[in-house]
Amino acid sequence: MIPDSVAGLRAVMADHDYVLSDGLAVSLFLALRKQRPLFLEGEAGVGKTEVAKTLSSWLGRRLIRLQCYEGLDIAAAAYEWNYARQMMQIQSAGQGVLSSADLFTAENLIERPLLEALR
Repeated sequence: MIPDSVAGLRAVMADHDYVLSDGLAVSLFLALRKQRPLFLEGEAGVGKTEVAKTLSSWLGRRLIRLQCYEGLDIAAAAYEWNYARQMMQIQSAGQGVLSSADLFTAENLIERPLLEALR
């Protein structure tokens, strides 16, 4: 259950050995109460992943981590097609009719962090 106040959230996080700054406490509280995502950015080692790990542990949810870096493209972030599997399906179909609907199915999809988080 989400605490009713920022102070309550701070107490819960402290119970999980994480001390929240004022700004982060308010941002996390609002994101949790409004059921909205929160984008954390900052230099390496400032605690972005640690706050996410603590939240996932407290909420009993699996952490899905997206490592952002310069050059990150949509295929690496969201999904891509399993081209090798699609090619094998085409070859095994031989001369039979194979529609694009047969190739572009969930079985041929490789989920990346964004799609995985949405499911």
